Amino acid sequence: MTDYIPVSGVVACHICPRRYYFERSEEHPELPRYTVCKQVSTHLGELLEAEQIWREVLCVLPEATEDVRELLDECVAACSETAWQRPVQVDLAVESDTLGIRGRVDKIFEDGTFAVARSSTAPKAGVYGTDRLRVACYVACLKETLGRPVAGGYVEYVASGVCRYVEPQPRDRREMIKAIRAAKRVVAGELPPRPLRAPCEGCPHLERCTAGPRRLSDLF
Repeated sequence: MTDYIPVSGVVACHICPRRYYFERSEEHPELPRYTVCKQVSTHLGELLEAEQIWREVLCVLPEATEDVRELLDECVAACSETAWQRPVQVDLAVESDTLGIRGRVDKIFEDGTFAVARSSTAPKAGVYGTDRLRVACYVACLKETLGRPVAGGYVEYVASGVCRYVEPQPRDRREMIKAIRAAKRVVAGELPPRPLRAPCEGCPHLERCTAGPRRLSDLF
């Protein structure tokens, strides 16, 4: 199998397959917020030195502004209140031939679990649905890549200094399979129907997405 779907594409199709159709071939520059949270995450489990991390951020993102530095200081302060595991490996490329997906896991821990770093603030409890889906994808990929079962993984909400464990449930795996199927149809060139409850607010593709009459078949 050669046309692997990136885990980010699976998540995008879960949110709205039509938007994924419009954006799949576009370049997506890394957001400064992600750069900061990702770089702070690489230091979790050790003494957090803001100046050192800031130098690394500037190396990755030379045009970073003062508000980006303020975000870094906020992340460091939040994460300093939490005890973190140190990984045995970072940025591990993984894939599932069975599902046809691939991605890159931020951290692998000695006990066999893993973590993904997120730039969003943490919800009041648990993790976001998209992050449950993301973890489900990585569990499947790690099982095939490492050749051993993986029950679940952690989501690091770096901006909030919070780390939460997720063990995917059958409903999460069903959502994963549905999103993968949608992504594969998009890759094959099919324009997916617009979801009935599509998250259209703020979408840059709203005008061309809604242009013209909707087909009756779009409703089913």
